[in-house]
Amino acid sequence: MTERFCCMVMKINIDCNGCYRKVRRALLDIQELDTHLIEKKQCRVSVCGRFIPQDIAIKIRKKTNRRVEILEIQEFNIDNEQISHEEKALISSWNLESNQTHVATCVTCT
Repeated sequence: MTERFCCMVMKINIDCNGCYRKVRRALLDIQELDTHLIEKKQCRVSVCGRFIPQDIAIKIRKKTNRRVEILEIQEFNIDNEQISHEEKALISSWNLESNQTHVATCVTCT
């Protein structure tokens, strides 16, 4: 399976600030991720980038020692160097919408 551009929403129990920092540190250490969004109150983490979704979930599980449940995966067919301006705009709008409380942003990517 090759790496493709994906947006993935996961459920990870984030009970306290220590858990939040642990998840954030794990996400920042993963090179394949372009952007991430942590919603502490909903215990949801959204990530976008070029990766294999199952591998990212396993890496987060190993680094944080927290249960990771994949809720949604959006995959996009993009050639190696062909990320268009439209996809870049969607990613930046995804970052701007991060202040909202629901995680329907990955649904708007399609």
